[in-house]
Amino acid sequence: MRNLLVTICFDGANYHGWQVQQNAVSVQQVFQQALEKIMGEQPNIKGCSRTDSFVHAREFCISFHTEHGIPCERMVGALNHFLPKDIAVLSCREVPMDFHARYSCLGKEYEYQIWNERVRNPFLKGRALHYWYPLDLARLNRASSYLLGAHDFTSFCAVDARKRGNMTRTITQARWKKNGSTVSFFVSADGFLYHMVRILVGTMLRVAERKFEPEDLKRILKACDRAAAGPTAPPQGLYLNQVFYDHSSLNGNKIL
Repeated sequence: MRNLLVTICFDGANYHGWQVQQNAVSVQQVFQQALEKIMGEQPNIKGCSRTDSFVHAREFCISFHTEHGIPCERMVGALNHFLPKDIAVLSCREVPMDFHARYSCLGKEYEYQIWNERVRNPFLKGRALHYWYPLDLARLNRASSYLLGAHDFTSFCAVDARKRGNMTRTITQARWKKNGSTVSFFVSADGFLYHMVRILVGTMLRVAERKFEPEDLKRILKACDRAAAGPTAPPQGLYLNQVFYDHSSLNGNKIL
């Protein structure tokens, strides 16, 4: 028995997130179908995250156990042969048997992209939010500084039927950066709640519009009430950038 870690990237425009759903095409479904063509079976695969519909990933990690003997370098080429052009396998490696793509994950980095011009960019349709209101990065970065550290992020979690657990997350990076007409929000944390990044972005865009002050982020956090925060930004501008693991969980030793 082997435990394989496969890293992929994908354009999520045509998919309803990672996880298999009824009556909707997901990345997991398409990946499983390609895997079955190679191995003649559908192993129980574990993804590092549950991405929303139409969200993209520059790095997404998948692990699964298999008795199949295909070498990792051949697995990469075979999967890329059977996968559609909007999904690509970047690497495959053997990892210790107790490694789990989701539960071994120490954290993730997301990027939210905004096209900040009066006129839309048709080449970024489905890949960035078109937002023409002026963005003051100093003001936005002052707001995002209040997110750093461990907080209860209930105010930044979508209300749904899911069972509520521990709502505390630790944010280690929250910054806005401008590159030409593209403005990006980068955020890293040990974990994220349902729609958390998109609600953070929607709330800070209210800061940009001066409907909130940067210091209001402290009040919104303490409220622990979704109604206190701003709207949920659309999914199309969101990218899973990086997935973080302890090297020991990958190599089976204690080297960090």
